[in-house]
Amino acid sequence: QVQLVESGGGLVQPGGSLSLSCAAPRSIVRVRTMGWFRQAPGKQRDLVATITSSKNTNYADSVKGRFTISRDNARNTVYLQMNSLKPDDTAVYYCYVEGYYALEFKTVWGQGTQVTVSS
Repeated sequence: QVQLVESGGGLVQPGGSLSLSCAAPRSIVRVRTMGWFRQAPGKQRDLVATITSSKNTNYADSVKGRFTISRDNARNTVYLQMNSLKPDDTAVYYCYVEGYYALEFKTVWGQGTQVTVSS
């Protein structure tokens, strides 16, 4: 089963920064939208940011001005730069990509990476 590989989570103090990355295998082609969701304990999974193949971006209001999503199409990789982190940003962060795998259009997810913002 195809899966994305996430990295970059960890523990950071409030006001600090973290950078997440998510790599899709080359077997996923014609990738369209890539993005990040997050899920805090006891809460639903919420959209954080998305980026289209033409690099148009969209952000949740709660992260605008603090988070930046980007992508490297040649590497099939999406990034999330998180600055001015707050305790409310604590969650498991999941990346996803929409693209073609084995001739089928699919949404493929990463395994999740924990981000903890705490002093």
